[in-house]
This record gives sequence, C-alpha cells and structure tokens, in this order.
Amino acid sequence: MSPTTTHHGGTRRIAVTPRSISDGGHPALRQLEKAGYDVVYPAPGAVPNEQQLRSTLPGCVGYIAGTERLSGAFLSEFPELKAISRNGVGIDSIDVDAAQQQGISVLTTPGANSQGVAELTIALLLSAVRGIPWHDRQLKEGQWVRRPGREVSGQTLGLVGCGQIGRRVATMALGLGMKVIAFDAYPLESFHPSEDFTWGSLEEVLRSGNIISLHMPPTEEPVIGPATIGLLQQGTGIINTARASLVDDESVLAGLDSGHVAFLATDVFSTEPPGTTELVLHPNVVATPHIGGYTGESVDRATWAAVDNLLQALANQH
Repeated sequence: MSPTTTHHGGTRRIAVTPRSISDGGHPALRQLEKAGYDVVYPAPGAVPNEQQLRSTLPGCVGYIAGTERLSGAFLSEFPELKAISRNGVGIDSIDVDAAQQQGISVLTTPGANSQGVAELTIALLLSAVRGIPWHDRQLKEGQWVRRPGREVSGQTLGLVGCGQIGRRVATMALGLGMKVIAFDAYPLESFHPSEDFTWGSLEEVLRSGNIISLHMPPTEEPVIGPATIGLLQQGTGIINTARASLVDDESVLAGLDSGHVAFLATDVFSTEPPGTTELVLHPNVVATPHIGGYTGESVDRATWAAVDNLLQALANQH
C-alpha cells in the first residue's frame, strides 16, 4: 500500500524494523493492513539508521521496533507516534521514560523468545566444551587434528539470572546430568526441578560454576569484569546470550589468554555487527550473530504477540 495513504482524515501508518520480519513477508503483518493501517519498512532485512527512520517515521502512529537506539530527543521528532511494540523483551535501547512522557506506550513480548534462546544456550555450551567449531574449521582446512573435550555430565552450571529463559536452561542442563546453581534478583522460590538444583548468591554462583551462563538484563557494572573475574574457578567457561554489557571484553580476553577462562560462547556484542575483533577471532571463542530468538517458532510467537500488543494499544488510544 502507498505510504502516503490516509484514512479517516488522518495518517494511519505503522513502521516495521526487526530484521527477521522487515522484508514484509510475515503473515501477522497482514493483520495490521486488515485493521486499516499502511505498513512501511525503513530498511528491509537490515537494522535501519537514523536517516532511514527519519524518512519513514513521520506520520506513523505505531512502530514495531528492532534493536535500534531510540533516544527521547529522537522520539520527540514524531508527535503522531502512540505506541512502540518490541518483538522481544529487550527495551534497553529505548528511552522508555521519555517515551512515556511523550504519551508513547512501550510494549514487549515476554517469553516469546525464551525457548529459542534457551536452546541456543545449550547448543553453545556443547559446541564450546567439545570444540565443535574449531574441529570443523580444521577439517575444512584439510587438517586431521583433535583436541580433547569435556563431558558436561557431573559439571556445575552457574546461572546468573533465572527467569523464563534461565529456568528452561536449568531444566535442559539437569537433563544432561549437570548440577545447576542459580542466582536471580527475584528468585521464583517454587522452582526446584531437581535435587541437583540450588539457589545461591551471585558470588556463590560465580565461585561454584564450571560454566557460567548469563540470563539477566543489563547492569551498571559488568557481571564478569575486573572486580569479579577472579572469583571464577580456573578453566571456567562463560556463555552470554543476554546482553554484551554483562561481560567486560578486556577482562575475558585476558582470562582466555591465561587459561583462567576456558572459553567464551557469545551471541551478543557491544557493537553489532562486531567486525573481526580480537575477541571474535580468538580460538577459544564461539560466536554467533545474535541468533538467540531467530528461530521460525520464536519469530512467529514474537511477531504475532507484537502485532496484537500494538493493535490493542492503538485501539485503546481512541
């Protein structure tokens, strides 16, 4: 539909930017058109820059947003905007307070990506402890070389954050024969899936885990950084499918080089795409390009929920 079409004497446009759906092919987006909105895509299949957003957002009442940064000053340029709907739970890239002061609702889809992220966490764990990417690379280069792996059964997984994703990871890890110790700022005390599961303080988790997996929102200081990396056991592995700021790259690099950290398996980076950094290129780093929630099932759940949330919010404006 034409981006300039107006309905009922006013503009009714919705911008869609998440890379997983911004090619316009997802069936949930038809619901927006059926409701009488024109759907516009600032940067199909890519993360939009501010210039692309500025050329598309004027006149938009709704916005299904990806991970692009949305400051209060930027949002103030679009007075027609009534609701921003995320197809996930992360809103640290949005100035939520400023948005709400401007009368913009900010909506999320809790739980929609949980299974996909949890399964990737376990996939990264097994890939790292068995060196699967490293061995694959050697074979592709014509080399028949091996290095010993570790078995996860009997090892302790330390979970930093045990919400919807962390609890799924815990259950899967217990199924692999691991012990699990978890820290959460607001622990669900009724969650006790096994005798091999315990709740602990952050320090207890960092000291106890053979492998530490991060599943919490951003914090002011890194969870694993200069002040805490010394708490880890020699040869601890680190998995991060949450937020890049939870890990201090320099501290972990030094730990990888000294052997204090056995591996880092990460799906998130302080700059995305990260380029060929020392961390990405390190032989004991397994890196994936922010694919935690990028499964057909997760994208479907998150997209339908984001569309429903947005339509509900816009209906409530009238």
